[in-house]
Amino acid sequence: MARTVKGPDARRERWKGHREQRRAEFVDATIAAVAKKGPDVGMDDVAAEAGVSKPVLYRHFTDKADLYLAVGQKATEVLMDRMGPALAADGSIRDRIERIVDAYLSVIEENPNLYRFVVKGSFADRPVEKDVVAEDKNLIAATLARIIGDYLRAFDMDSGGAEPWAHALVGMVQNAGDWWLDRQTMSRANLSDYLATIIWHALDGLLRSAGVEIDPATPLTPLRLVD
Repeated sequence: MARTVKGPDARRERWKGHREQRRAEFVDATIAAVAKKGPDVGMDDVAAEAGVSKPVLYRHFTDKADLYLAVGQKATEVLMDRMGPALAADGSIRDRIERIVDAYLSVIEENPNLYRFVVKGSFADRPVEKDVVAEDKNLIAATLARIIGDYLRAFDMDSGGAEPWAHALVGMVQNAGDWWLDRQTMSRANLSDYLATIIWHALDGLLRSAGVEIDPATPLTPLRLVD
């Protein structure tokens, strides 16, 4: 019976899996350090949280920017895990808007230091290959544009403005969230309601300009599923 010989490829794959696991552990350690120390956390704090020396960190990450990018990608997963169901859910326009806004605010409320760390590009010692924040905003805006466009087309309206509308809404909610995160002068529920009301009335005004009047509480199923 022939024996299976484990050659260089098997060892390479085993090392690759180990390396990916260690990188993931160090990303989690960075997030934990950020939560404890704040967005201005340093590599010494990360190494201490991970229980290793800084040279060990640099064996798995090219530099600070590489680690920052990995943390940013993990933060994106956290954000999309929360926002995905809200973006894909059916229901009335008003309710869908509020669920989407509240999902975003819930993530930054629960992870304020991580949010500030990613937005500030903390401790990245060179320009990162990808702008994580811009990618997140573009992804959310693209999804909103599809939702808005579907509703406008459902009423035989021009959907050409759906994309700039979506980007404007994303910017508004992010800026309002930044303000709220620093001041906390109202509850998250109240802010979600205020923002959803503003967005709804803007959309309602657009519909009325075309002679369309709808009840914001009336369930409307989107014309396509959102990935």
